[in-house]
Amino acid sequence: MSRSGGCQCGAVRFRVDDELGEASICHCRMCQKATGGVFGPYAEVTAGTLTWTRGERRRFQSSNKIWRGFCADCGTPLTFEHVGGLISLAIGAFDDPASIRLVEQLDSPSRLPWFETLADLPRHPTDEPKAAAYLAGIVSYQHPDHDTEAWPPRA
Repeated sequence: MSRSGGCQCGAVRFRVDDELGEASICHCRMCQKATGGVFGPYAEVTAGTLTWTRGERRRFQSSNKIWRGFCADCGTPLTFEHVGGLISLAIGAFDDPASIRLVEQLDSPSRLPWFETLADLPRHPTDEPKAAAYLAGIVSYQHPDHDTEAWPPRA
């Protein structure tokens, strides 16, 4: 199985040529800060199956054990890399994140207290008139969810 993904601007792309390992979310404060989200969602990659197909990630060493990879152009979080070699990729950076099934969450005192109630929040469908009108006016400059020969497109 092959999966591809990359950053929001398209400067960095990757491909994984194998099944993914464990996919999890981590509630630690480092993952919250690294992703700018309420948790860090990552899927493990088997050694030797990850290929960077466009550009190179930049890395920041967030602790004595972890490097965080990201796109230097748009800031998209891409990797969670153990000093010993294990790499996990940010689930949202995959072209088809819905195909990745979470198997666990790594709890932490940093888990936000309202996390358990997320599923209970009201939902606003995108076809509501106000939302639909707003969304209809958006022109995306984001890289599409598939590989491209060149990016950005040439006029």
